[in-house]
Amino acid sequence: MPDFKAMLDDRRARWPWLDHTVVAAQRYQGQKGDYYAAGMTYFSVLALFPLLMVAFAVAGFVLVNQPEWLAEIQSQIAENVPGSFGETISSLIDTAIESRTGVGVIGLLGALYAGLGWVANLREALTAMWESQHESGGFLATKAKDLAALLGLGAALVLSLGLSALAGGGVMRGILEWLNLDSVPGVGVALRVFSILLALAGTWALFTWVISRLPREPVSWRSAAKGALLAAVGFEIFKQLGAIYLASVTSGPAGVVFGPIIGLLVFVFTTSRLVLFSTAFAATTRESLADAHVPAPDPAVINTRVEVSDGPGVKGGLALVGAGALAALGIAGLRNRRR
Repeated sequence: MPDFKAMLDDRRARWPWLDHTVVAAQRYQGQKGDYYAAGMTYFSVLALFPLLMVAFAVAGFVLVNQPEWLAEIQSQIAENVPGSFGETISSLIDTAIESRTGVGVIGLLGALYAGLGWVANLREALTAMWESQHESGGFLATKAKDLAALLGLGAALVLSLGLSALAGGGVMRGILEWLNLDSVPGVGVALRVFSILLALAGTWALFTWVISRLPREPVSWRSAAKGALLAAVGFEIFKQLGAIYLASVTSGPAGVVFGPIIGLLVFVFTTSRLVLFSTAFAATTRESLADAHVPAPDPAVINTRVEVSDGPGVKGGLALVGAGALAALGIAGLRNRRR
């Protein structure tokens, strides 16, 4: 039977990238990466419902001033969703319009609570992957920093989505048509490659910011960029596989109802694990390990042991007397021989 451990050790000694990957996996497992990923998934799903409430409120504010849109939507619902279910949806739309202010306020408060919980869990997870030492601050100060991090992450996400939308092909194709370059041979392939690279660059920039700026202690930007590149490539591959997965699970009646929910859970959990593993990868580069915090050893404790002797007992005293008598007899015998 082959010795797989010896084979792995041999490959790790010959291939530095494999050794780095194994060390990163050990860091991820040792710092409970799956546990943190599950927490991030929980808060992500928890934030979905207040965000839907905000979306309903926004739709209510829009539709209340556009009665023709409302009539068209209700007409489409009546045609495509017949029976009581269609009437229920129309009733929900009317309720959203009537209660748009209250629904919006409650949704915003719920989204703020879930968002702060999500970003706090994310920051703790990233800090754990870096094995950084940080002192816990006050409750209000910590929440204020988490809110600032959440807003910064939102801005970075908007920029990344903007680059992804630009890379979608529609904008770039319009520019090519405006420049009369759309008929150039091979321009379609070049546009596709450029779109993928632009989307990859946007995702890489987003993950670099997340891995380097969201931990609660400063970390190496250079190492974070290496880990973010791994996350960006893995995320783009996962997006393509995810589209195939959703197309397969939503093909049946049950998949139409439960497929999107299952797909959301799988997407969030897998993305969370990918980000945390990439952070562990960044934290185990040679540069990061050289700058890593080494905890001081525990202080030495010197214990003084004092033993008090009470002297020989009865048996010990008799033994000493016997030994003295024998010694005296021996000395007397030696003297007599000399005479």
